[in-house]
Amino acid sequence: MKKRPNKDRFPLIQDADLAGKVVLVRVDHNVVKNGVIRDPYRIDRTIGTLYNIVERGGRIILMTHVGRPRNKKTGKITCNPSTSVEPIAAYLEHKLHSKIHVPAFRVEEKRGIIGIDTSINLAIKDLKQHKIGGIYFPNTRWFEGEEATGEIRDAFARQLAGLADIFVNDAFGSWQPHVSTYDIAGLLPSYAGFLMQEEIAHLDKVLRPDRPFVAVVAGAKYDTKIGPLNELYKKVDYLILGGVIYNTYLCAKYNIRIAGVSEDDIDAAKKLVSRDKKANKIVELPYIVESDTLGKKVRGRYKTIAIRDLVSNSSYGYVLDIDPKSFSDKRVAEVVGSARTIFVNAVMGYTPHFTDGSEALDRTIDKNATAWKFYGGGDTLQEFKSLCPGLYLSVLDDALYYFFTGGGSVLKAIEKSDPFGMKPVRALIENKKSIEPQ
Repeated sequence: MKKRPNKDRFPLIQDADLAGKVVLVRVDHNVVKNGVIRDPYRIDRTIGTLYNIVERGGRIILMTHVGRPRNKKTGKITCNPSTSVEPIAAYLEHKLHSKIHVPAFRVEEKRGIIGIDTSINLAIKDLKQHKIGGIYFPNTRWFEGEEATGEIRDAFARQLAGLADIFVNDAFGSWQPHVSTYDIAGLLPSYAGFLMQEEIAHLDKVLRPDRPFVAVVAGAKYDTKIGPLNELYKKVDYLILGGVIYNTYLCAKYNIRIAGVSEDDIDAAKKLVSRDKKANKIVELPYIVESDTLGKKVRGRYKTIAIRDLVSNSSYGYVLDIDPKSFSDKRVAEVVGSARTIFVNAVMGYTPHFTDGSEALDRTIDKNATAWKFYGGGDTLQEFKSLCPGLYLSVLDDALYYFFTGGGSVLKAIEKSDPFGMKPVRALIENKKSIEPQ
């Protein structure tokens, strides 16, 4: 799996002249929740790129988004410690034994940071003189221009470009075309970092899989996964569903109602049910866990139900997990056990209380010793690590396992059927064309 993206299409960091250059690096370090790093995996995976830049004489300015500080309805931007990059900078200081400076800019109520002021110039001077090891920009979504339109957006893009000589995108998980991922690539010589390259190379293995190809997909809402799910359905030999997505499918197929599943989602899922009557790709997990309440796992308030016992026109409580014995079912075990490629973007239960299904899934997949195993998504990885820590540590160096840093990006690429189809990636390619001699 050392395959590199097509060099003719993709500008690579190893082809850049970095000596003496200030390098603006977009990473996906969106790992902070309520001011605390949940899991440093995404940070650690970018250290190779950062080391390479410094080793080749470059000086680094890092930037990432954290959370969703902007209210989509009102447009108000809230800048507070819960979405600050300070914990990330502190982690990198400890990891790299180097001073990482986080500049402070004036915050305006409701608008966030309206621009980059001249105070950044002193920090960049210190960076060039090696008085500090790097600069970590405040949360990009704190800036009014990051997700704006028109002149506000253009002005922010120009300000960012004025800070550096080169742009490196190593944020595979950040597929949204914002200023810091998309616009900036049109203003500076731009390249893909090593993590970006590696993620795309492995993504190609998902898009052109060894067969049989089995995908396991779950989610909290059906409507957010319709596009990727439809495209994935075309590509797979078998599809296993979990979470609310599976609940919605069951409602549509068996004409039942499950608490928390909307009528609109059920109507949308009927198309998938109709489609599967012919192709028969969906492998049903035969035992689900129903609970009277949405919340903690209270003894006596939940029970296992067999799919074969579902009664048409009946209503059920919250279905919050998959019973582990589902993975011992003959058909399920055969499908997973005979797969050559397995892609997982799934937490099977309602976390943190209902986790038995996710653990059983991971352990069942591991029994297949010959398949490629691709995991996508922060929640998917976090469940794997917390539920099967010994297994996780044992497979980190297993060439048949790969953990993507961005599940949403994988699904977006699947939806487009092209690892180079996401707009920030396309921007790198278009930038290369524009700067190459004609």
